[in-house]
Amino acid sequence: MPHSPYTCVLWDVDGTIADATPGIFPRLLEVFASFELAAPDASELSRWVGPPMYESFQVLAGLSPEQAAEALTRYRALAARDGYAASVDIYPGVPEVIRAVAAAGIPQATASTKPENQVRAILEHNDLLGLFTAISGARSGAIGRSDSKQDVIGWALERLRAAGVDTSRPVLIGDRHHDVEGAAGFGIPVIFSEWGFGDASEAERAAFRAADAGALRSLLLVEQAA
Repeated sequence: MPHSPYTCVLWDVDGTIADATPGIFPRLLEVFASFELAAPDASELSRWVGPPMYESFQVLAGLSPEQAAEALTRYRALAARDGYAASVDIYPGVPEVIRAVAAAGIPQATASTKPENQVRAILEHNDLLGLFTAISGARSGAIGRSDSKQDVIGWALERLRAAGVDTSRPVLIGDRHHDVEGAAGFGIPVIFSEWGFGDASEAERAAFRAADAGALRSLLLVEQAA
């Protein structure tokens, strides 16, 4: 059986496990139209995937905090209307890595700024939920608007410890600088998923880079010699 240099594995979701852009982008366009804003350039849409949406409505769309809160409410209403797991693609090979890590007895958790109920829906829809010891995502409603990557990582570690997991050597898999920066607050190394939405500069402080799921598996699991 393979072993791992890590005692637990934390996963970002958007850009790492799942590509939710087929649903995210049309909903963003609806929200922009409701505010009578010009549609964002298609080349800029990937910047919306990963960071907290409340933050992005202010930084990328130029809305005030009050407008951003309303925009987020409208966006989440559209997500609920469409179904949280609708228009979400799972990256090739990633479910097999999650299953292999689970089979090796390494506990796993999510650490996503996507609302936790949406994370659960996506994982459940793709028969992956039972492979995770803990689910950590942003809180629902107004209280979760500013939940940061560092927040959700901290909650993931707390929930893993509560389940009796050894969190002395964790690793985080993510695709944006927010993942690298959030993990740094806990001294956690990051494996940067190059198939996600971050550009190369965002991976500069990551411990490792994985070009695909096969490369990721090799970083997480080491085959023992016979």
